[in-house]
Amino acid sequence: MENRMSFAKAQDLLKLAMMATRRSGVSLEEIVEEFGCVHRSAQRMTVALEAAFPQTEPEDGDDRKRRWRIPARAIAPLLLPSAEELAAMTTAIRQLDAAGMAAEAATVRQMERKVRALIPAHAGTRLAVDEEALLEALGHAARPGPRPAGTSEVDSAISESLKGPFLLRISYRRRTQDKPTERVVAPHGLLLGVRRYLVARDTAKPATAPLRHYRVEEIYSAEVLDTSFEIDPGFNIREHSEKGFGSFENAAEHGDVIWRFSPDAAPHARRFVFHPTQSVEEEPDGSLLVRFKASGHLEMCWHLYSWGKSVEVLQPARLREMVHGHQREFEALP
Repeated sequence: MENRMSFAKAQDLLKLAMMATRRSGVSLEEIVEEFGCVHRSAQRMTVALEAAFPQTEPEDGDDRKRRWRIPARAIAPLLLPSAEELAAMTTAIRQLDAAGMAAEAATVRQMERKVRALIPAHAGTRLAVDEEALLEALGHAARPGPRPAGTSEVDSAISESLKGPFLLRISYRRRTQDKPTERVVAPHGLLLGVRRYLVARDTAKPATAPLRHYRVEEIYSAEVLDTSFEIDPGFNIREHSEKGFGSFENAAEHGDVIWRFSPDAAPHARRFVFHPTQSVEEEPDGSLLVRFKASGHLEMCWHLYSWGKSVEVLQPARLREMVHGHQREFEALP
């Protein structure tokens, strides 16, 4: 037991040392938050850090908070990646590829090569065996399922424009059009889901016009222009994504959503996070109410269908009408 506790403390100390290599270093408040300890324990950890790593440099900032810093080179020899970390990196690359984010996958793949190049030869073989076993257990490589189509050229152009940010000239076809038309847009972000949507401002529209959503699979070509632009003030991709149920957002549909899951389905539904803003409430008969604010009625319908008659839409009325008559009895829940 004592050896196990000592090993855990050593792991925590190494984790703290890695935190201290950040440019801003690490403060007592950050130690308390990261390790879930009290202030006194955090102080003891900094004493142990200074004892184990003499290169530690305590410094008082302008905010009168003391921060501890360690040069990254001081702990670099101790940072051998684990098989779990390597497997997670490989899985992330596969997930990015599956989501059609080729440019991002290529960037992470390049980082993976750098990490693997730093692994000593004597440790590489053992890590490779463990990593292969983990990846086989995860099963991501053979996971089937639909995903949006796309082209690497378009994906790369979108990625490059978002980095700038730069204006993007696209050839885009709306559902009501027979042929794609050309337009210049100012990309603000990318929403991922059943479909991928480029969130962008159409430069041909007034600056006060709302941001539009372009289905990536309907972008036939994309060219990054040399012209940069300012992201709309107050725009936040996370907050914007929360306005929709899936990857689609429609201001006209946005509002209160309430679903009631039957008593039989309630335990299963309780283990789902249907939306980041959701709240749940258990009723006397054992059924479960799920409330949140969002738009995207069609994407809600697709998901609700998989629950069959185990779920009832209370709000909004429009969504209740859309699912009416389409509920089915299924032997299993999602």
